[in-house]
Amino acid sequence: MTDVNHAFAEIKRGAEEILLEDELLEKLKEGKPLKIKAGFDPTAPDLHLGHTVLINKLRQFQQLGHEVIFLIGDFTGMIGDPTGKNVTRKPLTKEDVLANAETYKEQVFKILDPAKTRVEFNSTWMEQLGAAGMLKLASRQTVARMMERDDFKKRYSAGQSIAIHEFMYPLVQGWDSVALESDVELGGTDQKFNLLMGRELQKGEGQRPQTVLMMPLLEGLDGVQKMSKSLGNYIGITDTPSDMFGKVMSISDDLMWRYFDLLSFRPLEELNQFKGQVSAGANPRDFKILLAKEIIARFHDDAAAEGAHQEFINRFQKGAIPDEMPEFTFDSEMPIANLLKEAGLVASTSEAMRMIKQGAAKIDGEKITDNKLLVESGTHAVFQVGKRKFARVTIA
Repeated sequence: MTDVNHAFAEIKRGAEEILLEDELLEKLKEGKPLKIKAGFDPTAPDLHLGHTVLINKLRQFQQLGHEVIFLIGDFTGMIGDPTGKNVTRKPLTKEDVLANAETYKEQVFKILDPAKTRVEFNSTWMEQLGAAGMLKLASRQTVARMMERDDFKKRYSAGQSIAIHEFMYPLVQGWDSVALESDVELGGTDQKFNLLMGRELQKGEGQRPQTVLMMPLLEGLDGVQKMSKSLGNYIGITDTPSDMFGKVMSISDDLMWRYFDLLSFRPLEELNQFKGQVSAGANPRDFKILLAKEIIARFHDDAAAEGAHQEFINRFQKGAIPDEMPEFTFDSEMPIANLLKEAGLVASTSEAMRMIKQGAAKIDGEKITDNKLLVESGTHAVFQVGKRKFARVTIA
């Protein structure tokens, strides 16, 4: 086992809350490998970097010599986690869950060492529990206790329905901790109620209660809302190297340090050196490049990272226009704002107006200065919005 104080500092890195810190430190001092559990409901086939925050923390525990249990919630996935939802989630079929689970395993082993990772499915013990066991489990908590959950409370106050099976979700997640006899469970800050349920049920079964380690929800590229595919502010771990590189380079300098803390595998000492160099006048862009290349190498390889860096230099630092881009042909002349929207470069004409005003829209590399420009027939040009969006447009 690694030095306890150094190990504890690495474990605390980026963590939002640990319940209880003294308890975890005591477990580490015992010098025995701990069972570290994190559960993932395979509700969608693809992961983004926000999902990997927990997986990165699992990797840290793995490197410190502990037993990592990657729990696939094939049973809970069919219930649907009500956390943060204002409506009942549509349950997935068994086939959907298992198909997504296979994709999850393929993706997470780009971070975790498969030889040191124990993969479990919670249907293993939940199906054995049976109807009588589920009723006994349900008797362990009251409706009043469940209504302490903020999302349930809000839905009830707003007159929105809460299905009975949703009350079972935290109980099943807690029972997973009993079945695995976990020493530590990892989860997002939005999972606090579910994570603490594991402690309660373990105590009731005479087990030593697990320590709860909560990781923050990673902000998306906008630096405001959490990373989400539905919000379009995400970096997918199956994104192309060039897309990954461009997206990382687009984040703010302040957000860069947040990403370093939660996504980078570089030691704390090195990150502190980076921050010191920036404080002394170094360009934050240089460290953003290091972060982008590290992430790309993890999900692709070193050659892809170098290639994406060179492409970025060619495209943006040298003003080059990419060879491949979407192509559109329109039948008649149209206002510039409408064209940018129809070409998929902006989401709305109002966004187009805003980007033109900011000087972020170009035709063949030249900034557009007139937001009332009428793009005429016979035009064949490359239209650009921001640093990464290009389209070749022909107006017949």
